[in-house]
Amino acid sequence: MKHHFFKALITSAVLATGAGTAATAAECIAPANPGGGWDFTCRQIGKIMFDIGAVDKPIQVTNMPGAGGGLAYGNVVNERNEDADLIVAASSATTTRLAQNAYAGMTADQVRFVGAIGADPGVIAVAADSDIKDLGQLVDMIKADPGSVAFAGGSAVGGFDHMKPLMVLQKAGFTDITKVKYIGVDGGADAITQTVGGFTQAMTGDMSEVVSFLGNGDIRVIAVLTDERVPGFDDIPTAKEQGYDVVAVNWRGLYVPKGISDEKFDEWAGKLQQVADSDEWAQAMKDNGLAPFTKVGGDFQSYVDGLVADIATMSKELGVIQ
Repeated sequence: MKHHFFKALITSAVLATGAGTAATAAECIAPANPGGGWDFTCRQIGKIMFDIGAVDKPIQVTNMPGAGGGLAYGNVVNERNEDADLIVAASSATTTRLAQNAYAGMTADQVRFVGAIGADPGVIAVAADSDIKDLGQLVDMIKADPGSVAFAGGSAVGGFDHMKPLMVLQKAGFTDITKVKYIGVDGGADAITQTVGGFTQAMTGDMSEVVSFLGNGDIRVIAVLTDERVPGFDDIPTAKEQGYDVVAVNWRGLYVPKGISDEKFDEWAGKLQQVADSDEWAQAMKDNGLAPFTKVGGDFQSYVDGLVADIATMSKELGVIQ
């Protein structure tokens, strides 16, 4: 406890002495312990911003775990609403939890989402020997008999993995989503095991979870939930090209306090775009299994708003929230 207290004091002191522009006193909050996705986002994006000259001093990283990102979110909203030198790591988990009111009544419009510049693509997969050949066939089976298909996924009921096939079905005009069977298991590998073993007809998860099983020939990915096909997996069709306009990825991005000026928001968006365009980020994505996914500024805010609304609606229908 003392260590964290003194670390916070030191961070505050450094920020105070460098108060001015984001270039001289920037901080990135990772809402989790070191080693996870949010920590990766802060450290990689911060390092590259400095390496390419988008900022002229290294960005400090502060780990603030707690409440699945809720502690950091509350800190930004309540304590640092006008801190123009602060960025915070976010992902699809952030928006899912906001949509499901997991942050103690706080809402997505209490911060500003700057952008996402990489993502772990969402996928829907079946066993290699499955009779299901494409996404359209899977959708038709569910529409004809909702009980005939069960999905396995690595998130709990109402989590993002659960939402992915429901988003597809929603686009297909199927609205009775409570009839769709979903089994939440402990991670993507377990979801694949359920599907390969015939206990479920399909799995829903992320590309990083299925790569090794795809290479072994255990499964077939019938849809990737991205705007375009994923480099290196060019034979896997998107849901969009199969007629279902769904983009559901575990994006890596940033938000900033709502109270900063439009000028500072645009400045951070510009810096993030510089990272997205850099060779250094391309290498970081390759090294860490991320696919290109660049939505920065107003375009990304619109995407987040739509995602939160869709997940909130489906969560209510599922009974996850009231």
